[in-house]
Amino acid sequence: MWIADNWKDYEVIDTSKGEKLERWGKYVLLRPDPQVIWDTERKHPLYKKLNGHYHRSSKGGGEWEFFDLPAEWSINYGSLKFNLKPFSFKHTGLFPEQAVNWDWFSSIIKKAKAEKPDREIKVLNLFAYTGGATCAAAKAGAQVTHVDASKGMVAWAKENAVSSGLADAPIRWLVDDCVKFVEREIRRGNKYDAIIMDPPSYGRGPKGETWKIEESVFPLINICADILKEEPLFFLINSYTTGLQPAVLTYMLNTVLVNRFGGKVESDEIGLKVSSNGLVLPCGASGRYTG
Repeated sequence: MWIADNWKDYEVIDTSKGEKLERWGKYVLLRPDPQVIWDTERKHPLYKKLNGHYHRSSKGGGEWEFFDLPAEWSINYGSLKFNLKPFSFKHTGLFPEQAVNWDWFSSIIKKAKAEKPDREIKVLNLFAYTGGATCAAAKAGAQVTHVDASKGMVAWAKENAVSSGLADAPIRWLVDDCVKFVEREIRRGNKYDAIIMDPPSYGRGPKGETWKIEESVFPLINICADILKEEPLFFLINSYTTGLQPAVLTYMLNTVLVNRFGGKVESDEIGLKVSSNGLVLPCGASGRYTG
C-alpha cells in the first residue's frame, strides 16, 4: 500500500462505527467512511471536542453539524496551501491520501526538468476537482491543463493555486466535459507528456452527460493514449470505486499504454495512517504508468 505519511496539517486520529476522526489544521472533524465497518470503543478525548460532524442519513445524503468551525480555513502540504470548506456530502475540498501521488509524480517532473532545464513538460489533469494535483504538478515545474465539468470546482482550484504561490504559473483552467475535451484535443493534434485522471464513480457533465466509471473509464484511457507524446513521462489514474481493484487498473494501463509505448505499470491501494493505533485506513486505489 502507498501511504500518504508526510502530512503535518492533517491526520486521521481514530476510526470507529462507520466514521473517521480527523484533524484538519487545528480543527477536528468526524465524517463517515465506508471502509470503517468495525465497532470499536471511542476512547480518544477529541471525540468530545469536535468542530464539525457530518451525520449520514439512512435515506442517503446527510447534513453537517458545526461546533465553532469557520466557513473556510486552510492547511499546508509542504509549499502548497489549500483552502477548505465543508460542503455537500461530507467533503471538505481535498483528498489528503492523494498526497502520496503528488509526491510520486512531482519527483518525475523534477527529474525530467533537471535533466533538461529548458524542457516544457505538459500535464493534463482530468476530473481535476479543486486542483491538488494541478498545484503539485505546477509547483514541480510542469505546464498544466486543468479540466473539470464544475465551474465552482475550477474556481476553487484557482484559489488554491493563488494560495500556493502559483497565480502566475502556466496553468490553463477549463470548465468542460473531460471526454469531449480529449476528443477535441485529438482532432487538434495536441499532445501531453503526462496525464492525471481522478474520475468519479458517477457524474454528469456540464450539459447533462452521464458518466459511469465501469462503463466509461477504459474507453477514456484508450483515447487518452492518442494525446500522449511518443515517450510519455507518466499516467496516473485513481479509483474510489470498490469494483476497480489495483489489478484492474494494472490490466487496463498495461493493455493500452505498455502495449503502445513500452514502460511499466504499478498499482496499489493508497491509504492514511491512523495516529492513535498505527493502523492504515484504505482510501481507494491508484494505477501508475511510467514511460
